[in-house]
Parts: sequence; C-alpha cells; structure tokens
Amino acid sequence: MGPFLTFISLPAFGQVPASLGFSLPICPVTHQWLQVFFQELLKEARSSKAFPEDVVRLIFSNISSIYQFHAQFFLPELQQRLDDWTTTPRIGDVIQKLAPFLKMYSEYVKNFERAIELLATWTDKSLPFQEVLTRIQVRSGWGWGQPDLPLPSSHPHTLLSLSLPKNSEASGSLTLQHHMLEPVQRIPRYELLLKEYVQKLPAQAPDLADAQKALDMIFSAAQHSNTAITEMERLQELWEVYQRLGLEDDIVDPSNTLLREGPVLKISFRRSGPMERYLFLFNNMLLYCVPRVIQVGAHFQVRTRIDVAGMKVRELTDAEFPHSFLVSGKQRTLELQARSQEEMIAWMQAFQAAIDQIEKRNETFKAAVQSPEGDPQEQELQSEELGLRAPQWVRDKMVTMCMRCREPFNALKRRRHHCRACGYVVCARCSDYRAELKYDSNRPNRVCLDCYTFLTGNVLPEDKEDKRRGILEKGSVAGSEQSLMCSFLQLVGDKWGKSGPRGWCVIPRDDPLVLYVYAAPQDMRAHTSIPLLGYQVTTGSQADPRVFQLQQSGQLYTFKAETKELRGRWVKAMERAASGWSPRGPNDGDLSD
Repeated sequence: MGPFLTFISLPAFGQVPASLGFSLPICPVTHQWLQVFFQELLKEARSSKAFPEDVVRLIFSNISSIYQFHAQFFLPELQQRLDDWTTTPRIGDVIQKLAPFLKMYSEYVKNFERAIELLATWTDKSLPFQEVLTRIQVRSGWGWGQPDLPLPSSHPHTLLSLSLPKNSEASGSLTLQHHMLEPVQRIPRYELLLKEYVQKLPAQAPDLADAQKALDMIFSAAQHSNTAITEMERLQELWEVYQRLGLEDDIVDPSNTLLREGPVLKISFRRSGPMERYLFLFNNMLLYCVPRVIQVGAHFQVRTRIDVAGMKVRELTDAEFPHSFLVSGKQRTLELQARSQEEMIAWMQAFQAAIDQIEKRNETFKAAVQSPEGDPQEQELQSEELGLRAPQWVRDKMVTMCMRCREPFNALKRRRHHCRACGYVVCARCSDYRAELKYDSNRPNRVCLDCYTFLTGNVLPEDKEDKRRGILEKGSVAGSEQSLMCSFLQLVGDKWGKSGPRGWCVIPRDDPLVLYVYAAPQDMRAHTSIPLLGYQVTTGSQADPRVFQLQQSGQLYTFKAETKELRGRWVKAMERAASGWSPRGPNDGDLSD
C-alpha cells in the first residue's frame, strides 16, 4: 500500500476569524512509489536486458527533480511559516519566492504523453517489464486509491504525513498511469487553491498583497505549463497529418502550424460539376489534396503544394457556384466552393491570417547586408534610387544561392553575377536583362528581373515568369536585430574535434523555437532547420569548452562555437527554446551581439 501525502492544514486560522479556515492540499509527488517503480524497472533493465534503461528514464522524466524541490525547499519553508503563524500570519511571500521554480513542471508535461505511450508499449511488448509493474502493485503493504486524510491540527506531522494502509486489495484501484497524471494536474490545483486563499483573506490582512502577487506568479507557471501542452498537441497533430498523407517527404515540418483543414469542392472548367478535394492549410503552405479511393495507409494524395508567400484570396460572385472563392498562388490558382457561406468565410479568414503572418515576417526578415567583419553596411538602395547611383555590392562569399530565385550556385551550371542596379548576387538566368542606368551615363547594364521591371516598366509574360521563378522554399536569413541569437557555428561529427561544415545559425525572434542553419549569412533560404522544443542541451566533453550538443530520441547534433563565451550564450538560448520559452517584447531575451 503506497504512502501518500495528506493535507497542509492551516490550524492557525482557527485562532483568527473562523471564516478563513480551510485545508491546503499539497501533494506534489508521492516520491515513495516513484522510487520503487523507477529503481526496480531500472534494475530489471540492467539485469535482464529485456528493455532499454533509457525507456525507464524517459517514462519518469524529471519527476525526481520536482520532488527534490518540494521536499527540500517548498514544503519545509511553508511548514516553518505555518508553525510561526501566530507571529507571522503570511505564506504569500514564501510562495512568491519559490513560484518561478514551478515552471519545471512544463518539462514533465511535455514528456507526459510520450511517457504514457512508452509505458503502454513496453507493458505489451516486454513480459519482464509487465511483471515488475504487477509485482509492485500487488506487493503486500502497497496500495493506492485511498483519499488524502487530514490529521488533527495538533498532530506534529500535519504538513507531510504518510499513511500506509495494510490491505492490498486496493493496490489495483489506481495504476501507475494515474499517479503519473498527478504532476500534470498539480499547477492548476495550486492556482485554484491560492485563489481560494486570497478570497478568504480580509482586506486588511498583511498577507493580501504578497498572496495576490504569488497568485499572479502561479498563473504564469500555469500558462507556461499550458504552453507546453499546446506545443505537444500541435506536434501530435502534425504527426497525424503526416500519417494521413502517407508519410510523404518534405510535406510536414515540425516547425509548421496547421491552421485549418477540411473538404471543399473544386470548380472545374472541363466538367459540369465540382469535384471533391481536401485542403490542409499551414502557416506557410497549402496542401491541395485528393481523397484516395482505397484508404489503406494514406487517406489523401497531395496534388499541389502552394506557398502562402505571394498568395491572394478573394470571394467569387458566381450564381452557379455559391459560396465560392479563389486562391491564387505562385504555383497554381484554384477556384473552390465551400458547403456554406459560414464555411467560406472561415476559410477566407484562415487564408488571410496566414498571408498576413507571412507578409509581416518577410518585412521583418529582410536580409541585412553585412561586411566581412560582420558590421551592417548601408541600407540597400530605395527603389526610387535604383539606377541613380552605384549600389554597394553584396560580397560573393556572403551568399551560396541566388538572392532572387534562391537556387544554389555551383561552379559549372550556375555562376554568380551582380545586378548593377541593386547590387544583389544573382544567377545568369535571373540577370539576363539589360537596362540603362543613369549613374553609368545611361549605358545598358546587366540587371535582375525585379530591377528591369522597375526601371523599364516592361513585364514578362506570366508563363515565362513562372518558369523562371520555380518553387521557393520557406525561410529568410535574419539580421542580428531580428533574431534572438545568431552567429557562425561549426557542425562537428561524433568525435570531438572532427572537422565539419561551418554554418550561419539563427534563432528568429518571431519563430523562437526553431534553429535555422544557413550556408552563409546573406542566404535567403535555410539549408536546414531544427525544431528545438524538447531537446536536451548539454555542454559535451570538457576537453573543448566551445562544444555543445542537442539530443532527443536518438537525434544528436554537435556544435562548436568560436569562443567559450559564445557557447554559453548559445546554450542559454537553446535551453530556453527547448523549454518552450517565447519573447514577450521586442527586446526580451535578446542574446545576440
């Protein structure tokens, strides 16, 4: 029968107005059953090798740290204050001091669903694993399911009393899963409890101000926990979409957000009636899908992927097809019909929200031209100045891809050229135009298409322009003003000191949970991106103080900073991202130089 924590009573309230009397339940972690399950599962894993030791550690996450915090700090200080209640009738200052540490529950919450899945999987998969759980649960002297029992106020162990029921019949009434759920529910319970405490305090109570501030801090911790739950649900939702699409590559990225999904009708000019289609709208792309007739594995087949960047949406006025709207993107234009006016409005609002978000990001993340020393150069020429004065050229080594079409450069097929109007580094195809430039005595010069269109007023036919542009991938390099952290990092191999590629790494301010890696600081498309949420950040070997690692579920990334101080700032930035932290203001959390 497992020990359980009972109530912290406030008996001193009986000595002040009786209307304030209530019990304060504090049972953060029943550490005894935790230790038994953890130690015996770990012992079985080491002896029988029937299941990995890491599985046991992943299931219990950081619950031991949570217990240590409560056992060594929170509960002793609260107990001391209750013992001194007649002289110091307040607890708000104690809770206020320790409330920030309650955010450690977020890590447990983020891992909870994965832990439950692992527990279920290995219970079914491994007989030794199952036997350990059963053996503990039926062991004489252990059991769960009994209520928390308040002790008399005179009892010396009112704060933390252990009850050990002797009957083992109740041992199966609550499973390990039920006990693992307790920490997930803990912070919301603290919040409700403190609300009740504040409500029962008199207006002149000395603890009122501190208790109210403590309540605000508990609310912040609850929000932090809720954010972790939201992120966990978002990633689970993306994985489900990934499965419904047949695990197609490069379709669902963990940094994406699903905004809306649902069936629509496609208006066709070749057929008399509309055709059934299905849409997945993400923050950066629209997946236009066809339902599969035989839904074995994948439920949908992706017909077209349309970038949100450059997309437009508007309502159509067609009497034959009511509730219809048009989605026009770089890759394709679609005429779609919703099932009702309300559904059409909901779709259009979702599209417009995605478009507004991507436009705002593009405005914020314009590439900052940097000198070889890393100092910002002068602002790029305003459109009104194009051709009037010579531009400052972007250095060749600052980019690895065309700054217009984002196609990578190579020595054989795609060489670097400079637009003489704006100074961008572009490929031959994007600079196959000539325009007269006033700063060069009106002589024709090589320019990019954007400058050619502005300077001459000529517009290419749509078919040629679409062929030239191709499909642009998401991403843009951020200047130091628009990022939480950015610098060069070397990506190294499994062994310390092994030479690897050097990349320009950025954690954007408006996407603070993702690390973007660029081949060069001025590139306008990321080489790769790493969602940081849930990763463990370690400082690696002591042999090189500049090295640190990201690790999660078998994934391992090793980085080497240029200095130890720079490594420290990167470790801090990645730890915050891994915990789900987001900046609240324009200067909040900036670690960049």
